[in-house]
This record gives sequence, C-alpha cells and structure tokens, in this order.
Amino acid sequence: MERLYQMCEKLKLSSLGKTWIFDLDGTLVKHNGYKVDGQDTLLEGVAEFFDQLTEKDMVVIITARSSKYKDQTLEFLEQHQIYYDHIIFDAPHGERILFNDLKPSGLKTAYSINQNRDCFNPLKLEVDESL
Repeated sequence: MERLYQMCEKLKLSSLGKTWIFDLDGTLVKHNGYKVDGQDTLLEGVAEFFDQLTEKDMVVIITARSSKYKDQTLEFLEQHQIYYDHIIFDAPHGERILFNDLKPSGLKTAYSINQNRDCFNPLKLEVDESL
C-alpha cells in the first residue's frame, strides 16, 4: 500500500459517502510546528484537497498530540476551514491499522496512503458511478 500515490495520480472511488481518516502532525500540518514554531502550519495542498470532499463524507483526524493542545488545535483547524467530524487526541505514536470488509460487489472499502512527513501528496479524486 505504501506506493499507492506513486502508482497513480487519480483514485477512482464510488459515489458513496466516504470516511476519511487523517493523521494530523506531518500529514495535514507541519510536524511539531505547534511546539517548534509556536503555531501550526497547514501543509501545501491540504486546503485544496479538503475542497474536493463532499457533504456525504466523514472526516476523522487522529493525533498523538496531547489533549492539552486541543483548544489551540481546534482553533487552528477552524481558522483554516479544515472540516472534520471527529478528532482524537492522545493516540499512541505507533502504527494505525485499518480493517474493513469487501463489499459483495467487489468494491474495495479500505485504502492506506503513506506519505513523507511534512509533504502532503493530494490525490485527485475521480468518481466512478459503476462502483
């Protein structure tokens, strides 16, 4: 799965609502920028990627960031119009593992994209009505 972005520019998805799960530091914002710089910095391409998401989609953000930074983090996301449905603080620093079942139609219901830290590689999303 690690090479998904490198293998394709577009990700063909169904027209169904999706659940997007994002790490925060190093994925959406500069890693530890809130500590090193005193404030977060949104990574290039993040706002444009979020503009592609639809009202049917759900966004979950997971971070190992301490909940003592919760207010500061939520204020930053609001200021930059980064929409989310749920945000989880104090997550473990290790791997995040996703399990999901395949639909009987063959529709893949889970993808994983690993990217270099502090380098958001937005995929261009394409809806395939046949999925």
